[in-house]
Amino acid sequence: MTRTPRATARPTISEGRAVARTKTLPGSADGTDTVRKTVLPGGLRVITESVPTVRSVTFGIWAHVGSRDERPSLNGATHYLEHLLFKGTRRRTALDISAAVDAVGGEMNAFTAKEFTCYYARVLDTDLPLAIDVVCDMLTGSVIDPAEVDAERGVILEEIAMTEDDPGDSVHDLFAHTMLGDTPLGRPVLGTVDTVNALTRDRITRFYRKHYDPTHLVVAAAGNIDHETVVEQVRAAFDRAGALSGGNGGEPVGPRSGTRSIRSAGRVEVLDRSTEQAHVVLGMPGVSRHDERRWPLGVLSAALGGGMSSRLFQEIREKRGLAYSTYSYTSGFADCGLFGVYAGCRPSQVPDVLKICREELDRVVQHGLTDEEVRRAIGQLSGSTVLGLEDTGALMHRIGKSELCWGEQMSVDDMLARIAAVTPDDIRTVARDVLGSRPSLSAIGPLTDRQASHLHEAVA
Repeated sequence: MTRTPRATARPTISEGRAVARTKTLPGSADGTDTVRKTVLPGGLRVITESVPTVRSVTFGIWAHVGSRDERPSLNGATHYLEHLLFKGTRRRTALDISAAVDAVGGEMNAFTAKEFTCYYARVLDTDLPLAIDVVCDMLTGSVIDPAEVDAERGVILEEIAMTEDDPGDSVHDLFAHTMLGDTPLGRPVLGTVDTVNALTRDRITRFYRKHYDPTHLVVAAAGNIDHETVVEQVRAAFDRAGALSGGNGGEPVGPRSGTRSIRSAGRVEVLDRSTEQAHVVLGMPGVSRHDERRWPLGVLSAALGGGMSSRLFQEIREKRGLAYSTYSYTSGFADCGLFGVYAGCRPSQVPDVLKICREELDRVVQHGLTDEEVRRAIGQLSGSTVLGLEDTGALMHRIGKSELCWGEQMSVDDMLARIAAVTPDDIRTVARDVLGSRPSLSAIGPLTDRQASHLHEAVA
């Protein structure tokens, strides 16, 4: 049943200060309206989901900056900065930061994506004040020490090397480049050896100051918490750093939007590597995360390559034994998207695998899915959506990303209703719109000239 959204505005404790704006939102995983949002003076957003039945809390800060915000010469700066914010503040050394969370048995980490960055800590509910103080201090008080910049450069170069040693991972970076070219979205999040070596402390510091003011940040917390208490503790931490002045007039930066055309039909990119397997991604433009077609496309992807009963898994692995791993996936950005089919197999099997992939894509375009396939895919997607929200880290991720990327919260009931409403006709329509376009292809492995020629045949 779809839950009717409601928003109840009520001010937080002001005590003579500028009053923060707070409202209750639909969106909690258990069906109750326990998601609340406050906008502090200066534009900092604080959003929480209360789960009184657990003893843990995950606290995170999302920054409205990713690798797509980098100029070519700054490629890798967002990820470099993510590392450096762990390396010391005006109040703590790098060891102080890690030791504080280790001492209470907590976990702390961060990740950088193409459109956002997230820093988070998971702790016992009684240790939430510590997590808030440490993570907020990292985001507002980093000194970006020159010695740490030089030391961390080596760590990041090792991370790039590690990624390149995993072709099953790096083929997706290659696919993004194949589809999007030498653009911010097409370049790797980690940067390259050349761009990372060229980044200086001054350039990274300017990038930090530009993108980490309160208007670009969303604070998210989920677990056994009280919203007003979290707001006051976050406010105190940012006040301590003098960080609530805010840019952009103190109004939060809105979600990204726009449209982007991807003109990459029929492109093929191959990296010759001495690996045992060849790794291939066959795909085409998908839909943006704001496009309503994302719901039927998600169901379609689940049926095509989302599990052991999916068409690709059955045809490629179960019936013919051509690959160990094969799946389909969607990537939705603010203004465009990608749809891809991945397989890892022996180089000699690449022609047969690609032939099956094209046949299955064409079959879906022409005939859609059966009613049984649609029902099964809806059940799989619905179940994985709910089961994926069984811990406080996943809940924090959902509410933080939703606020940053959509500017609103969709309840789990509403998400399940959107998935359940997908029909076979919706699948046929989105299959024609997306899978009906000419694909492109990326491959990594030791392919002979003859094997490589089949790649071009696969996108003809």
